[in-house]
Order: sequence, then structure tokens, then C-alpha cells
Amino acid sequence: MSVERSYEHLEIERDGPVATVTLDRPNELNALNRGLMRELTAAAESFHDDTDTRVVVFTGRGRHFCAGMDLRDRAAAEDQPRTRLDVRRSLKAGPALIRAIYEMNAVTIAAVNGGALGGGACITTACDFRIGAVGSFVGYPEINLGMNLQWVALPLCVHLIGPARAKRMIVLGRREPAETLLEWGFFDQVVPAESLLDSAHALAREYAAQPPIAAQMIKQSINAVVSALDGAIMHMDHDQWLLTAASDDYREGIEAFFEKRKPKFTGN
Repeated sequence: MSVERSYEHLEIERDGPVATVTLDRPNELNALNRGLMRELTAAAESFHDDTDTRVVVFTGRGRHFCAGMDLRDRAAAEDQPRTRLDVRRSLKAGPALIRAIYEMNAVTIAAVNGGALGGGACITTACDFRIGAVGSFVGYPEINLGMNLQWVALPLCVHLIGPARAKRMIVLGRREPAETLLEWGFFDQVVPAESLLDSAHALAREYAAQPPIAAQMIKQSINAVVSALDGAIMHMDHDQWLLTAASDDYREGIEAFFEKRKPKFTGN
């Protein structure tokens, strides 16, 4: 077993054909700042040509898998004077991260400890399988900030739980508990928190024992079937964000978040 420590915000541990990628900003609930997003994308891409690793487990260090986008980091970026073209191009980082995980050759498993919110939920849906700890939860709180769901992640949720439940989950912006997620098919298993990684690694070893060429072709073919039309719509999700970010509701949502109060949306 070996541990890679070449990253600042994540750790990669290798045990034969199974690798574990651990988000490592526990004091910030593993919120996605620009540094962590770049490292996650680079780590996912590093597996694209890695024929020795057959399964990759993603998890988070500390109490939570990932609290979503680091809004303080985003606010700092938005305070910088930039043209709308600059902003539009900067929004490609999120979709690039999700695509890098979704397009990995290796089988991927999200081991969800605590909460997976916003971008953290997007990461879990980009994986092939999801195991949740008892007491874990997943949610898309973007709408509570006056925002649309970005990062080419909306269809991934729809593929997992169907349109009606996806609308409920994304439009209401609630945190859905592990038991509900298991019933819906979002989670494949729910296990005691203390056995989360053991369960994920047991599943990983099952898939790692399968013939890798066949397993990877099957994975890629299934992904191609279910996501064939995703790009026809989701190429514009960052343009939808540019529209929502120019609204009064977006500013109200962000202010309410930092002031820890319920937002009052007007439709402006």
C-alpha cells in the first residue's frame, strides 16, 4: 500500500488495483476552492492512462464528503474586475472536473461520509456507484442561492433517480437523507459510518477482479447510452449561470447565506 502526497488538498492511496482519492480540506468541510478543483481534475485525468488501477474510490476526510463550492473563494474571484467573457471562460473548470471523473476508464465509487452538497453531489453522480454512511445526506442547494445547477450535472441526477425525483431534489434544494437516497436508487448501499471505507473497498475489489477490458468497455457503453443527449442541453449551463448571477435573487441568496437567514426572492 502506498500514499501519494504530491497534492495540497487531496491524498491518493494505492492498494494494488484499487486507489482511494481523499478530499483533504477537513477544516473547510472539503469545500471546493479553485485549488482543490484543479487537483481533483488533474488526479482524475492521471488515471486515464493508468492501466494498473481498475477501481477508484472517492471520499472526504473529516465529517463530510464535500460541502460544495467554497463560496468565500467564489466571492473573492467575483470581486476581481473581469469581463463577462473572462467569467464565462472561467466557468469551464466545474464541467471539466465532472467530465474528468465521468470519463475515467476505471470503475469509480463515491464513499459518502456526512454531507455531499452542490459540487460534492455533482462529484458523487459522476461516479459509477455511491455508498452512503448512515446519517449521510446529499443535496443541491444552488437554487437557495438563486442559481441554476451547473457543471453538466443535472442529467446525471436525472439518470439516477428519474425526472420527478430529480425535480424535487434540485428545485426544492433540500438535503435528502441516506435512507431516502437508497430507496430512490441514488445510493447503491447504506452502511454504518465506521464501515464505510471497508464496504467501498470490498465492492472495489469485486470490480477489480473482473476482466478490465470488458468491464471498462461495458461501463463506457452504458454511459454513452444514458448520456447520449446530455451535451445537447448542458453545454449552456454556464450561460444560464451568467443570467442567474446577474439577478437580484442571486445577490439576495448569497447575502442571506452569509447572514444565516432565509432569503426573500422576488423574481428580479
